[in-house]
Formats: sequence, structure tokens, C-alpha cells
Amino acid sequence: MEEKPYFCPNCRSNRFKFSRITTFSMPFRKDAISGELLEKDEPVIVPDAEDIIQCQVCHFTGNEMRFIKAAEREPRTQPTVPSTYT
Repeated sequence: MEEKPYFCPNCRSNRFKFSRITTFSMPFRKDAISGELLEKDEPVIVPDAEDIIQCQVCHFTGNEMRFIKAAEREPRTQPTVPSTYT
């Protein structure tokens, strides 16, 4: 995951509540006749070329670059508050 801001391109309101979705592979063996589970190995993370991100507000899912590009198109700026002390 990149250290860049995200912005949901779908709901266009969320900038901070996201989930990273990963894929697991879990090898197992079943009996060909009964379907009984004979052996099960530990889950292994399947490495993807890009992270899949989900907006926790609208549940839109897309690749990480869509969220980064949306944030670049509509950057969030720091508010400037004028000082009342002189």
C-alpha cells in the first residue's frame, strides 16, 4: 500500500475509512466419493499486482490507483485560520 491519500471516486465523500481486501489460497483434499474433507493446509496470501481497496461508506471496491488518482484530482488542503494574536 502506498503512503498517499485516498478519496472514494464513487461516493465522493470518504477520505479516511477504507478496507484492504486480500485473497487467500487454502489447499485441501476431499474424498472423491463422499466429499469428506481429508486434509486441509494453512491459508496462504496470494500476492496481487495491485491492492484492492474498499470504501467503508459506500462499499465501492476498486484497485488502489483509482482511489489515489481521485485524491489527486480533488486534493484536500489544510485550512488556514487567521491568527487573532498580533
